[in-house]
Amino acid sequence: MPDVGTVVVCTGGGGLLAGITAAVKGSRPDVRVVGVQAEGAAAYPPSLWAGHPVPLTSMSTMADGIAVNRPGDLPFAIVAEHTDEIVTVSEDEISRALVRLLERNKLVAEPAGAVAVAALASGKVEVEGPVVATVSGGNIDPLLLLRVVRHGMVADGRYLAFTAAIHDQPGALAELLARLAEMGANVLDVVHERTRTSLAVADVDVLLHVETRGPIHRGEIVSALTDAGYLVHELA
Repeated sequence: MPDVGTVVVCTGGGGLLAGITAAVKGSRPDVRVVGVQAEGAAAYPPSLWAGHPVPLTSMSTMADGIAVNRPGDLPFAIVAEHTDEIVTVSEDEISRALVRLLERNKLVAEPAGAVAVAALASGKVEVEGPVVATVSGGNIDPLLLLRVVRHGMVADGRYLAFTAAIHDQPGALAELLARLAEMGANVLDVVHERTRTSLAVADVDVLLHVETRGPIHRGEIVSALTDAGYLVHELA
């Protein structure tokens, strides 16, 4: 790997990381090797601090493929001596990485296989020059994939859920929807709510879920509706 400066590796018990570390450092000790764990199942940071494998008392992550509560003895010895760094990524960062792989790279990865990309995309691993990120595993249930993609889009500011009070009269909802259409927001769902006690007699709350192009577009939508006189309350 003559042009590679950093290798970023998905990490659970540490077998893959230890093997890659041994192979890379054996021929190119100057190449930086970084392991990545999910925050909710990160056994390596406390184990490295203690100097020996330490089991976690609990784990919670969508990345079940790397949810290992204790580093293996042999992988730990190699990682502790030769791996340059271990970082962790959040569930939001994992889901955003999975969406990025689908959209930009046309790759279907399970959450555990996307953590290396998550670390790079979120800035948890800063690199200069060429970098290799392992994308290991595409074993993901379609229903889980749908949930993770939606979660990733929410985390990336691509969804907006909000309520707005409008007059309970013909044409009021159509006017609100027309404003959203003019701003390029795709409406997914509309629900009327008439039971809030602070509502005026002639008003109705409208709960809307819309797709946006990202955080900037989302902010523009909220600002434009507020400037138009709508009382907007963001939910997500």
